[in-house]
Amino acid sequence: MKYLNTNGYLTGQLLVAMPQIPDNRFNRSVVYICVHNDQGAMGLVINRLVGSISFREILQQLGIQDEVSRNTPIYFGGPIETSRGFVLHSLDYQETGTILVNKHFGLTASLDLLKLIATNQGPKNYLLALGYTGWGAHQLEKELQENSWLATPGDESIIFSPINLDEKWALSLGKLGISVSQLSSDYGHA
Repeated sequence: MKYLNTNGYLTGQLLVAMPQIPDNRFNRSVVYICVHNDQGAMGLVINRLVGSISFREILQQLGIQDEVSRNTPIYFGGPIETSRGFVLHSLDYQETGTILVNKHFGLTASLDLLKLIATNQGPKNYLLALGYTGWGAHQLEKELQENSWLATPGDESIIFSPINLDEKWALSLGKLGISVSQLSSDYGHA
C-alpha cells in the first residue's frame, strides 16, 4: 500500500471553520482534507447534508438496484463539481482508483463502490458526498494564517458518526481544547 506523503501538509486532518471565515458557505463547517500538497488541497465537508436528493434517488438516476433500501445521508462535500460523487471510506475496501489518504481512510469515486454499498457489501464505514472543497497552491496556508480555519487530526468517530451535524463542529473544536463558548467572530491583528 502506498499512502500520500504528507511532508508537513494537512492530508488526513480535519479543518474546523472559525466564526470569522469570510465564505458563509463554510460557516461552522468541518472539512476532512483528502489531499494537500504544494499544488493545493482537496477535502470534503463532513457536517453538511445536500438535502435535495436521497441515496435512493442517486441510485435510480444511475440505474443501480437498491437492494438494502437504507436512508444513507448525502453530504455537501463542497461547492466544486457538485454533481460529482465521492466516497470517503475505511480501507476495508480498495480498488484501482482509490486514493489512499492515510492508513485509515481512502477516497473513491466509482459506480462499482456505489453498487456495493447498495447491496450492503461496501466498506464498514463510509461517507457519501456530492462536490468537494478545493484550494489552489498556497491558498489554504493563507486562510490558516488568517485564522479562518484550525486543523486537528482526523477522527473516525467524528467523520463517520451519525451524531448531530453541528455537534461534529463542536467535537472537532473540543479535540483542540476549545469550547464553542470561547469563540468570538470579532478578531484583530497585532
